[in-house]
Order: sequence, then C-alpha cells, then structure tokens
Amino acid sequence: MKKNNTILRITSYLKDYKGLLFLAIFLTIGSSIFEIVSPKLMGNITTRIFENLKMNTAIEFDYVIKICIIMAVVYLLQGAFEFFKGRILVDVTQDLIAKFRREISEKVKYIPTAYYDKNKTGDLLSRMTNDVETLGKNLQQTISSVLSSIVLIVGILTVMIKISPILTLVFLFTLPMTYFSTKFISSKSQGYFRRKSRGIGSMVSFVEENFSGSELIKAFNYESRAEREFLEINENLYEVSYRASFMTGIMLPIMTFISNIGYVMLSIVGGLLVLSGKLFVGDIQAVIQYVRRLANPIEQLAEMASIFQASIAAAERVFEFLDQEAEVEIVKDEIKKPVEDIEFKNVCFSYDKEKPVINNLNLEVEKNKTVAIVGSTGAGKTTIVNLLMRFYDIDRGSIKINGRDIRDVSRKNLRSLFGMVLQDSWLFHGTIYENILYGREDATLDEVIDAAKRAYCHSFIEKLPKGYDTVLNEEATNISQGQRQLITIARALLSDPEILILDEATSSVDTRTEALIQKAMKNLLHDRTNFVIAHRLSTIVNSDLILVLDKGDIVEKGSHSDLIEKNGVYAELYNSQFKN
Repeated sequence: MKKNNTILRITSYLKDYKGLLFLAIFLTIGSSIFEIVSPKLMGNITTRIFENLKMNTAIEFDYVIKICIIMAVVYLLQGAFEFFKGRILVDVTQDLIAKFRREISEKVKYIPTAYYDKNKTGDLLSRMTNDVETLGKNLQQTISSVLSSIVLIVGILTVMIKISPILTLVFLFTLPMTYFSTKFISSKSQGYFRRKSRGIGSMVSFVEENFSGSELIKAFNYESRAEREFLEINENLYEVSYRASFMTGIMLPIMTFISNIGYVMLSIVGGLLVLSGKLFVGDIQAVIQYVRRLANPIEQLAEMASIFQASIAAAERVFEFLDQEAEVEIVKDEIKKPVEDIEFKNVCFSYDKEKPVINNLNLEVEKNKTVAIVGSTGAGKTTIVNLLMRFYDIDRGSIKINGRDIRDVSRKNLRSLFGMVLQDSWLFHGTIYENILYGREDATLDEVIDAAKRAYCHSFIEKLPKGYDTVLNEEATNISQGQRQLITIARALLSDPEILILDEATSSVDTRTEALIQKAMKNLLHDRTNFVIAHRLSTIVNSDLILVLDKGDIVEKGSHSDLIEKNGVYAELYNSQFKN
C-alpha cells in the first residue's frame, strides 16, 4: 500500500470530525498567538528598564506591572485554550480508535474462512489492539503537535522579521540542516517501524498459541523448543525495535545541536547590532526567546516525523485487513423450513487448486435421514460439511437444499438451518446456562433444562455447587472434556435445527459418556436430517446411509449391514476396530 494512499485513507476518516477539528485548529491558533505575544511583551519590559537605567531615571513600575498583568491574562488564556484543544483531540482520537475496532470486528464476520487458514490469530489480534491503539494515540499527538508547531513557526518568523530581518536570516541559515537531517532519519525509520509492527504481530501469535497449548507443550517436553522459537522471535523484534527507537532517539540530539549553533550565531550578530545602535537589548532577548520557542516546534515536527512513520506502518496493517476480499453474497432466494431434501451434484472442491479434495461428488439426502461419513484422515469428511454450511464455496457443481442453490441465499439464512457439535467443544467464559442459551437466545429456563436433560448433562450440572450458574473459565477446564461435549450437544438441541451435524461428536469422550450419548442418540437425531462424521464406527451403525470416502470420492455407500455384507473398505475398517 502506497504511503500517500494511506495518508488519504486516514484523512477520509478524519472528515467525520470536521467541526471538532476546526474548533481544535481555532484553539491551536489562539494558543499559539498567545505564546507568540509573550516574548515580545517581556522584551518590552527589558527594553524599558534598560532605557531607564541608561538615562539614570526611575524605573517605571506602573508600566512593568501593567505588562505583567497583561502577560498573566495571556498565559491563563493560553492554558485554557490548550486544555480544551487537548480534550477535543482525545475525544476525536478515542472515537476513531473505537470506529476502527468496530470496522475490524464487522469485517471479521465477512472474511472467508480461507483467510484464517493462511494467517495467524495472534497477528489479527495485534492489528485489532496494538496497531489500532498506536494509530489512534499517534494521531492525537501528531494532530496536536503539527497544528501548533506550524502556527508557531509561521507566527514567530513573522514577528522575528518585524523585529530584525538580519537576525531572522541568521536563524534561517540553520533550517536546511534541520530539514535534510529530518528527511534522512524519517526515510530510514519508516521501514523499521513497519517491520516492528509485523514483529509484534508474530510475538502475539506465538504467545497466544503457546498459552492455549501449554499442556501439550509440557506433555511432549517441547519447552526448550518453544523457548528457542520465542528467543528467535524476540531477538528479531528486539533488533527492529532497537533500530526504530535508535532512529527516533537520534532526532532530538541532532536538532539540539543545530539549535545551539543558531544560538551562538544569533548572540554574535545580535551583539554587533546592539553596539551599532541598530537594535535594542530587549529585541535581542525577544529574538532569542523566539528562537528557543521556535526550536521546540521544529523539534516537535522532527519527532512527529518519526511518530508519523509508526502511524503509517500501523495504518497500513489495519487497512490491509480491512481491504481483504469479503465473502460474496448474492441473495436471490431463501430456503424455508422444513428441509425436505439436500442434493450434491457434480461437486468439486480444492483448498489448493493443484490438490483436489472433493472430486465430482453426487449425493441425495432425504428429509429426516441420518447420513454417516467415514474415511481415513484427509479423505474429505469434514470438507463436505464445510461446503454444506458454505464456510467455503465449491469450485464446480452445485449444492441444493429444497431445490435452491445455497449460493443464491444468504449465509445467515443457510446457517440458521444448522446445528453443529464439533470435536473441539467450544465454550466461552460464562455460566453453563449462558453457554447452552447460546443455541437460542430467546429460550426459557425450562427449555434450557429440557435440552440439558435430553443431552444427558442435567444430572452432572445439578451436582455442581452453583448448578447452571457455574461459571466456566476461559478454556472451560473446570469441567471434564466429556462434560464440555455434552453441553455443546445441549446447545445444539436447544437451537432445534433442521439439519444437525455431529463432527467427531464422541471421539473425545470417555466410554461412559459415549454410552450416554449412544443411549440418547435415537431421541437426539429424531425428526431432523443429520450428518455424522466419526472414526468410531460404533456411533454410526444405526445410520440410514453410510458414505465411505477416499481421496474425495465416494467409494462405498449403503447401510451398515449392506456394507458389511459387501466385505469392502467399510467392512475392513469396521473389523479392524472390533475384531477383538
């Protein structure tokens, strides 16, 4: 993404705050004018006292007190203007941060599943947190400092020219050095800040993966390997962070050195002008004060140049995600309940174009039938379900429900027909009641309890100290794997879907829990169309239709008894599990 395009994108967001920004600009100009006036007033006091002493007359304290009162009012007004300007910019930038996060959150809903296959979760978290925060915080500093610095520079130079064009020229002599130094450092620092943002994303991804898989890492004694990977990522982040910080850090010393050269030259030339009678002492004081105050906004601009590079790097990462191609929605139709039939016709699909996963799949499923899908790892079992729920779009062919192509209906309409129980039971931090209610938010307590009873988890929930109000931790590790699985089944039952998908639904539970699920299976699968994916063939012997997949092709299909009689692939799989 080009730098200019990124700046234009940021500017387009700021257009929504035109009124507040114009007010902030007004307050900035006012504050800067007050800051410009004060050195001249102090110079007037110095000149009047110097003239009184030179003429050997009494010091005019009335004049001095009058100017001091004016200066006090000026400082009070300057402080008030700065306060309100700061408050406005905080409001604008915080609202902008919230807006970016809302857009990212909204974008997440429409990002294809394939995006998450290719990108790390931690990197997305880093974009949504670190990069957005960096962008907002730096914008606040940049807008405030750049506006005031520009106004101060223009205003101070105008007054300096009025006081002494010669001294102004002496000062301007140092500006080319400032400009070229700033340009050189900024050009170097932008690349480092961009690499730093990517490094933070990699670090967040690594930490997120290792925290969630800490037990697995310990079980396989991978602590040393994980530490080596962390040190490598950390070393890379340290390197780019050090270079970015170094380039930022040398900016101020260079600016200070150039400013000191200017002070020496001003003192020499100014002294000569006073001796020749072309300038008052108070004017020299005012000019030196102006130069000191001018050095501050120039240094701020130089510092903002580095901060601006960090902002651009963060903005590029945020916009890169926001510009990801969203899932295509072409809503021409709607699938209405009940589901009468499902048809796969000549379906072909591949995650990688060179490696097809599903080859010319044809399948018809009637209402209220249970279809079991078996096969070796990578045969395409879960892929069929992913295509049916349109997590991925097929390459060729069609999938129809009630005669309507699923690509012609909204994903929301399509997925409202499904309930799903996955092998990795996903439960969020909250009460058990809230987790089951996730299946249908308008359900009553009685309906939640009924779903739990049908899923055979009511009894163990009641034995917990707080029952349905028991709070599950982030990974729901305060209950067993089997109990987590039963809760997800209860959640699916509460949604009362037209189509139920059990993906490895019992492969991660103990024998007793599996027996409970088997006992309830007939009731659970009653009066709906079901797809069951399992390696444990004991869970699917009562299915109406069993599909045996191999490399994306249906090599066998039929009932359990039919397939056993054929003595083919399925019979071999079944006998290998139950030969003892």
